[in-house]
Amino acid sequence: MTIEHQEPQRSAARADGETVIDSEGDWHDAETKQIVQRIEVLRQSIDNIDMAIVALLAERFKATTQVGVLKAEAGFAPADYTREEYQIERLQQIAQGAGLDPQIALMYKEFVVTEAKKRHKRIADSGDDPGVLDIFA
Repeated sequence: MTIEHQEPQRSAARADGETVIDSEGDWHDAETKQIVQRIEVLRQSIDNIDMAIVALLAERFKATTQVGVLKAEAGFAPADYTREEYQIERLQQIAQGAGLDPQIALMYKEFVVTEAKKRHKRIADSGDDPGVLDIFA
């Protein structure tokens, strides 16, 4: 009878191919424990970053709501394509400088600009009343 050497299992792979970190009792070696601890630290950092991003998005939409009110008062259209082109170039440069794929910056721009235009249109349609924007619109 021969005994085969097996590498310690570091994670459980589900049937769909996703890896799940085992419970601490399943960590078979100090290296795995160290890896999981690093993951936990990084995840806390990610959670903090997400909190900051959501808070900044809220501030951004407060500012764009004010822009929407001013556009409505002046009779301007909700869309400003010159500004959008400027934002595309600016965000791509920022992304490149930060080491981020510029496509991610474009996806971000698409989201915020589309949402801002929808909000500006609702403000214009309501007679420049920002109260038409519900918090989950």
